[in-house]
Amino acid sequence: MRATSAIGSYDTDVESSPLGPSTTAADPPSDGVDLDPRSAIPLAIAVAIFVIAVWFIRSIPRTLSAFALATLFALALNPLVEALKRRTGWHRRTAAGAVLVTTALLITVVVALVTVPTIREVRDFNKQIPQTVKDLGRLPIVGPRLREANASEKVQQWLNDVPKHLSTNSKPIENAAGAIADGVAAALFTILLAITIVLDGEFLVGGVRRLVPARRRSDADRMGRLVYNVIGRYIAGTLLVAALAGVVMLTGALSLGVPLAPLIAVWVAITNPIPQIGGFLGGVVFVLLAVTQGAVIGLIALAIFLVYQQLENHVLQPLIIGRAVRLSPPATMVAALVGVAAGGLVGGLFAIPLLGATKAIYLSTRFPTDDGESESEPSVAESSGPESSEADSPNR
Repeated sequence: MRATSAIGSYDTDVESSPLGPSTTAADPPSDGVDLDPRSAIPLAIAVAIFVIAVWFIRSIPRTLSAFALATLFALALNPLVEALKRRTGWHRRTAAGAVLVTTALLITVVVALVTVPTIREVRDFNKQIPQTVKDLGRLPIVGPRLREANASEKVQQWLNDVPKHLSTNSKPIENAAGAIADGVAAALFTILLAITIVLDGEFLVGGVRRLVPARRRSDADRMGRLVYNVIGRYIAGTLLVAALAGVVMLTGALSLGVPLAPLIAVWVAITNPIPQIGGFLGGVVFVLLAVTQGAVIGLIALAIFLVYQQLENHVLQPLIIGRAVRLSPPATMVAALVGVAAGGLVGGLFAIPLLGATKAIYLSTRFPTDDGESESEPSVAESSGPESSEADSPNR
């Protein structure tokens, strides 16, 4: 027999509420999402942290490059800060602020001196370039072909059509504006890092030094002095060679009547420290702008550039930079090539001083003296005593 159910019967009819339909679990689910406003704040913070983390990971190479360039800039200014501090007795931050302000004023003056004539002379380029092409038509080899192709008229027509092309297609202007904005942001970030390193350099070095065990701090101090001295001498030598290159090109440009002479000098000084290709980048601009004044002026400018480049490569570089880092010309060339291949421009700039510092550390550990400095490289570290006779030993 079937057992009697213990559950009584129930009515499935539900009375409607006078206030409206009931909101019980039997109602169909709503299509919307009920989000508590208090949970939106942590969600927004999490999304922001994720976006910042992605941006930081993707910009690590650029951040490292900016930090490396800022370190070079700070090391270049640090001797001035220390000298001003010793001479005036000021606090380091006061001396650093004075050096930074003076450097900013000098950069502003240079930019003003370069920008004003550059704007004035650029306005005349529309007239100078077609005339330059017409002058090239008098050359013995390429001249007849340029005249047959009506090169001067085509260049003038292209210059006249440039505003029309830019008005119909604004993509090049947008790309150029984006690249300029990106470069300005990177430059400002690098400058801020450099200012931070200059102002708080002692605090940062002290923090790193405290991480070293006490029994190893004397060795760490000695290694730090060696690296600082080598990199400092390398920066000083590089800046001196770059300044000489800029002065030579400025003198040649003014003597030949080349347009944009101040801009050429600044460009040559900026590109000169770039390993292997820096001289070429500066010389190309100098020669091309000289060609606008005629083929003969261009050939003279090319001769000036080639003569100075030979003088710099075979005399100035080994005499100034080679002695600063205690490396032979083949070693500096190989170091620069490896640095550029591994880290681009920044890697090329750092490869030579790092190799020189590594050599100095190796020699200091292999040939230590009583004061802990290298006996075979007395000029790498600070020393007040006479040079050791082993410094000139051929077995080194």
